[in-house]
Parts: sequence; C-alpha cells; structure tokens
Amino acid sequence: MKQITFIIAVIILFGSSGFSQSKIGRAEQSLEDDDEQSESSNSGYHYSDNNDGNTGFLTELIGGFFVQLFSYTAYAVAIESPFETESKASQASITKRPYYKTNKGNYSYTLSDDTRLLRTELSGRYLSENKRLKGMHLNLETRFLKRVSLETGYLQLWENNPNFGTDNLALYTMLGKYYRVRSEKFDAFWGLGASYVDGAVDEFGFTYGIGAEWFFSRPLSVEINFNQTFINSQTVNKFNALLNYHHKQYKFIGGYEHLKIGNQDFSNATLGLSIFF
Repeated sequence: MKQITFIIAVIILFGSSGFSQSKIGRAEQSLEDDDEQSESSNSGYHYSDNNDGNTGFLTELIGGFFVQLFSYTAYAVAIESPFETESKASQASITKRPYYKTNKGNYSYTLSDDTRLLRTELSGRYLSENKRLKGMHLNLETRFLKRVSLETGYLQLWENNPNFGTDNLALYTMLGKYYRVRSEKFDAFWGLGASYVDGAVDEFGFTYGIGAEWFFSRPLSVEINFNQTFINSQTVNKFNALLNYHHKQYKFIGGYEHLKIGNQDFSNATLGLSIFF
C-alpha cells in the first residue's frame, strides 16, 4: 500500500510540475533553437549540358522574357502599375491627422492645410488575456514621402504564475512600410523588417507585415494588421482587429489582439490611445 501511495505521489508531482510551467515559459521554450540540423553532404550527380548553342540561345531568350515579365508584374502589384500613375491616389498626400476638418482619413487628394510632409503617431495599448496574463504594446510610426513609413514597436507580456512567480517576454520590432493603397477613405500597406525576442530566446528574426484601415464614418475607423516573424523553426504572429475613435489629435482604440508565440496562443482584449504630432 505504501508503494502504491508513493508511485501516485511521484506521478502527481511530475505531472503538476510539467503543467505548472508558465504559458510564456512554454512559448519561449518552443522558440529556442532545439533542432540542430546535421549537415548532410549531398553527393548528387552532375548534369552535363549537351545542348547545342541554338538551344541555349533560345533558352536564354525565353528565360529573359519571363524574368522581365515577372519583374514588371511584381513591381505593378507591390508598388504601382502604369494605369495608376494618372490617378489622384498616386499623388495623395499625408493628412495632418484623420478627420481633420474633413471626412478624410490618412490621405488627401489635394494639398491644403490638411496635409503635411511628415507625420508621427505614438500609440500605447494595454493587453489582457485573463487575470494572470497582461501585456503592453507601444508603437511609434513616422510617415514621410507620401507613401512610406518607419514603425518601431515594443511588446511586453507579463504572467503571474502561482508556482513560479512572475514570468515575462519582450519583443522589439522595426518595420519599413510601403502604403500601396492611398485613398481618402481607405489605405493599405505591406512592410519588411526585423524583430528581436528578448529573454530566454535572445534571437533576431525576419519580419513582414500587412495591414489596412477603413474610415467608414466620422469619427470612426476600422484597422486590421498582421505581422509574422521567423525565429528558428517557429514563428511569432501578431494579429490586430481594432475599432478607432478619432477626436482632435487623439485616437481611442479598442479591439482584439491575437498572438501566436511558437506553439502558444494568446487571445487578448486591448484598449489604448494614440496621439498624432
């Protein structure tokens, strides 16, 4: 009987210790580089090209054509197509702030006291998944040259674990953004950059992002953003769905933020404030 009791106690002890690891701790562990790839020497055969010169010339000609076609298409999709250069949106200017004296959002088709060459937005949002897991998201974005911006972000998560005390994780991101769509009611971007995961992970990773904002009715707008960072064999994903209320130079924010850090998911309600200057 004593042996059975001892075995049950050991099982409970080991089971509870594995389960009691914090959610942030499990996320950090999943991001660590734990699959060291052994380098395998590929002894593949060597292909000998016995084609004649005419075939090689034809291959280069066709290949060059498709390279140019791809480059042209990629530029048109990512930057601007020739059909758009004459549109009003092609030369749209950055507004001083959304809904400033007008019903326009982030862009205006006409130059006036509503537009400016450079604009900065500082925002802070509080995150909450439950009473034990909280967070903070700070962002600074500067728009310039009508179409581009530089955004730096700081994400901090805290978890109060009853067995291990407080655990935390920080993520720093820098993203260069290009606003592909620039209308007075709607704009959308894509971006490239890098992120750094602090703490036990201590790794840099490549980051890309996409997002859009729709100014459907003054003083409201809807904003959606998605970022993905590649860390070792895992990813860090950030998705925001936000409802914004604009008042003078302020933007009041409420909505939802989902984080996937390694193999752990965090679903957070978020509230915050932005200021334009």
